[in-house]
Amino acid sequence: MWQSVATELYRSLYGEQMVCSMSTQLFHVPETKDLPGNLEMHTHLVPASYHRVTAAGSAQRLLNGESAPSIVETLVACIQNAEQRDRNVYAGLQTMRDAAPASFKPFIENIIRWEDYTEYHLQNAKRFAISITGSAAWQGQPQY
Repeated sequence: MWQSVATELYRSLYGEQMVCSMSTQLFHVPETKDLPGNLEMHTHLVPASYHRVTAAGSAQRLLNGESAPSIVETLVACIQNAEQRDRNVYAGLQTMRDAAPASFKPFIENIIRWEDYTEYHLQNAKRFAISITGSAAWQGQPQY
């Protein structure tokens, strides 16, 4: 029952790995080490990554047969928190693209495509999880 949720979260996490790796690489390139938007974007990317990791772990535990309601609550809250952080990650990537030297714009466009991939699969995971838990489980989750 939880396989589709876990699979989509792992796909989202894979995309997040690419976003993290590529955007962090820019800190180590002289032309982009101080790129406007990158540092600010990372203040949201790091917690977005944490929430994806935690959601994926929760889905895996449910897939493995655990059934504590608090695991489902954790999964739901982490998907929601990742969604919130993603909005700011995306805004930061737009700032980075606009401020980047022309030679780096294609590279940043590629990061944006990876972010799109990441968000797409998170939304798929959410849709599958809603079909399992019902939409009421998604109301009023705590944000942390």
